[in-house]
Amino acid sequence: MNVEQLRQSLKVKWLTYYRDNRQWLSRLGVWVTCNGKRRPSSSFILATLSVVEPQFTQLLPLIVDLTNNPDRIVEALGLNLNPDEELKSASVQRLLNNSPKFLPSGGCTTDIPIPFSSTAEINAIDETCEGK
Repeated sequence: MNVEQLRQSLKVKWLTYYRDNRQWLSRLGVWVTCNGKRRPSSSFILATLSVVEPQFTQLLPLIVDLTNNPDRIVEALGLNLNPDEELKSASVQRLLNNSPKFLPSGGCTTDIPIPFSSTAEINAIDETCEGK
């Protein structure tokens, strides 16, 4: 993934998150005006991105080594924008509508130990129907 793809991917994820949570997020006291753009604080944006894009947390140590100014990071990522104005843009609407939809990862499996040594034992217990 090149830098422009990363910027576009993060923008889509941020705007999708904002669109889906606009009702309460627009009233939250995290809004600032930075370089003439009204947007949630850069810390809020970075924290949100670290949740909606888990791979972003792998890049953050490098990014923070380059600059520890969250406003500068948000600006470098192309996210110094007013999300309400962006969502009105037809090109952004197409971008959000054409973004791929992913299924949840299947990484949440648990190994439950089976206390029986054979299927014959399991079948024998099932057939007793004693509610054990």
